[in-house]
Amino acid sequence: MVATLRLMLDQVAAPLDEDLATASRELTRALIASAPAGCEVEGILPGVAAARVDEIALELPGLARLHKVALARRELSAALQLGVATGIGGGMLHSPSLFAPLVKHDRVHDNDQTVVTLWDFRAWEAPSELSRTVVGWQRAMLKRAVKHADAIVVPTHSMAESLSDLAPGLGERVRVIAGAAPAGFAVPSDEVGRRRVLDVPEGFVLLSGGSAPSDALSLGFSAVARSGLDVPVLVIDAGEGEEPAVAELASAAGIPERNVHVRGALSAPDRAAVFGAAVALLAPSVRSAFPWRVVEALAVGVPVIAAESTVHRETIVDGGLLVLPEPEALGEALASALGSTAAADRLGVLSGDRGRVFSWRAAADRVWQLHADL
Repeated sequence: MVATLRLMLDQVAAPLDEDLATASRELTRALIASAPAGCEVEGILPGVAAARVDEIALELPGLARLHKVALARRELSAALQLGVATGIGGGMLHSPSLFAPLVKHDRVHDNDQTVVTLWDFRAWEAPSELSRTVVGWQRAMLKRAVKHADAIVVPTHSMAESLSDLAPGLGERVRVIAGAAPAGFAVPSDEVGRRRVLDVPEGFVLLSGGSAPSDALSLGFSAVARSGLDVPVLVIDAGEGEEPAVAELASAAGIPERNVHVRGALSAPDRAAVFGAAVALLAPSVRSAFPWRVVEALAVGVPVIAAESTVHRETIVDGGLLVLPEPEALGEALASALGSTAAADRLGVLSGDRGRVFSWRAAADRVWQLHADL
């Protein structure tokens, strides 16, 4: 008898968050590659065009099948929030997000099990930065998870502890499985050409985020200004239309306009090309969220200077510099890290060593073990 792991692929079909879409694709590929004997992987999609189903089948070779429900993503999202019938069915169900049918089921007799994942606590820690619809949906789905999920996955132990406070009814059902950089994430051979197309400088301090306070770009800019270094600053992952607001934050921190470059979301190859010219990644945010760009920096051996937080402490360990989330402390650490070629090289080696800890194959193995334990 074949055991089928059914994966929710809503972010692959209709991405609303590029990091979640990447995580969904990478985890699916790793689960297919690591499937134990007698096991297979099936994908579940919201209602999309037949051509998109064919594209996903090519993106994720090795799927046993793709199950498409009748409801489009928006309608399916609302149905999941209300707990009404969706046409998804039961079985061994895993979601790389909270997007899953969290309803009453019988794990013991029917072998139905549902596992969901939460990567970011912004809806609880900084709800004003999100739309009321998004906050309401995430909070409602976590409540449903408390009632009906067999397990909920978070990427760090510190977030597991925080989740126990947010949702005390989960008890022992919280599990920790970290994410990783995209498989094969490395500085591409055409890095210079890619950076030329992106119109970014060489030898910059890299930051990630937008104008939202919890992204802490203001702190990051202040740290660069306090460091005394006359280097360009490149910001990636700024939301659409946020470039002027980010530039204003930099100006308020005392960084000359000529030194500030703001870009939006980039593809994985373009991000890797950007990392290839970064002298350091500065990570000032202390929000409870998996630090995707930190992990990517570690994967390619870019020096990392991060604000002290439980998430950063657990993710970076000794692979970078962890300092108080204050302009002076971060600025001094940045100046120290880039004060000499030897210092920067040493930090780069530590970064690369730590980066080898994270892989989607390891994550997939833990997912298979989780469902076997259930």
